[in-house]
Amino acid sequence: MAKKLSITPLHDRVIVAPAAAEQKTAGGIIIPDTAKEKPQRGTVLAAGPGKKDEPVTVKAGDTVLYGKYAGTEITVDGKDYLIMRETDILAIL
Repeated sequence: MAKKLSITPLHDRVIVAPAAAEQKTAGGIIIPDTAKEKPQRGTVLAAGPGKKDEPVTVKAGDTVLYGKYAGTEITVDGKDYLIMRETDILAIL
């Protein structure tokens, strides 16, 4: 679920915790670290208030899909997160 972070996103920015990369294929083949795809799914941990006339539609705890190269990777308290604009989010699951 949602976790309290020591940083707060501004405007239409969203902080996402990426889901873990797949370890096995559907057929049971183990994927090595060098061949793993970047995850495109994650959980929203914090969202900014939005722009003046455009409030943010996602909230903490939402599971979202985002573009493969969306956002900027940040490390907070030893954990990796993505910070991105709400427009980089493709769908809420």
